Amino acid sequence: MWSEEAAVIQESGRDLTELSAIGPFTANFISRWLKDRPEVPAPPPIRDGFITYASAREVTRAHAEWVGAAKADHQMHTDETDGSSTIDEMAEAARALGRERIAITDHSRTLRITNGMDEARLAAQGDRIDAVNARGAAPWVLKGIEMDVTPEGAGDMEPAVLARLDLVLGAFHSKLRLRDDQTERYFRALANPDIQVLAHPRGRVYNFRTGLVCDWDRVARRASETGTVLEIDAYPDRQDLDIERLRIVAAEGAWISIGTDAHSPGELAFLEIGIAAAILAGVPRERVLNLLSNRAFAERVGLVRAAKAAKISERGTNRVAGGKRERIDTTPGKSGGSRFVRREAGGRFSTDQTSAGRSVAQDKRVKAKNAAPKGMKDRGD
Repeated sequence: MWSEEAAVIQESGRDLTELSAIGPFTANFISRWLKDRPEVPAPPPIRDGFITYASAREVTRAHAEWVGAAKADHQMHTDETDGSSTIDEMAEAARALGRERIAITDHSRTLRITNGMDEARLAAQGDRIDAVNARGAAPWVLKGIEMDVTPEGAGDMEPAVLARLDLVLGAFHSKLRLRDDQTERYFRALANPDIQVLAHPRGRVYNFRTGLVCDWDRVARRASETGTVLEIDAYPDRQDLDIERLRIVAAEGAWISIGTDAHSPGELAFLEIGIAAAILAGVPRERVLNLLSNRAFAERVGLVRAAKAAKISERGTNRVAGGKRERIDTTPGKSGGSRFVRREAGGRFSTDQTSAGRSVAQDKRVKAKNAAPKGMKDRGD
């Protein structure tokens, strides 16, 4: 998450302690490694395919034609669920970064561990978003949601309520450690008529979870056929979809959306990681939601909704049944690694673990910010 690589700092004669979380002791080790580089083994799958923030910035600086993608961010969270800040605070931070459109996508009701919203709370949040937009200042704030999706492809919110939103993200939050092929699971989610974007599709987290397995050629092809957009979650420990799979998405003609998945204002800066991934994967700019104007964006979402509604009508079938609700996967870091977790200040990570397997920072944030149901202890995404 450093904005510059350590090697660049050293080559310029500056002190490595300029980097966050680096003191003299660690700086000495890094300096020695850079002068006499040790042999580094290939990373295991759980840590493979991630790019640094510094390298992402270099990529975006070299591709000025993508600057427009940085004007929209299609996933972020507020203190309504598991974020740390209000809608106003997120919008103000986005404005300072030059964003022209942001989507507020707090969690849905089944994800109780994040204080997920029901339909009434979602409607009330929509009123607050209307008030922010009425001021006429950038960015334009979209009414959205990150809806929990079961392995059967079902959502947990009333379709009529979702139809009034500007954007619906669907996301898997349970059974994320399955090792068998999940292609059919993806097909069911992509067919859900209420979803326009499948968020962090693999469900991977750096050093914590490798993510679901499927036939990505077939899944990307089906996404293209249904019009469902696949997300690049730009949060550093997610980067989901990764570059390898994005190349498949590009080849199959599916659309993508880029979102930071920010839970605090400082995390909004990481949009560049998602943009860099799209550039490196060769994703055509004409199939990136972030590059559309507000009007074209609304039209695209409308087309996806209409196409899915037509499919439902053709089949003469009902919407997917709710299915059995599954336990949300919130397993703390297991032997061999711990999950990086979010902190409020500066978007920094912490790997400090309590005896329960959670981070100290995470425990404090949950207690201070979320009036969640009794028993809530960890993030569910």
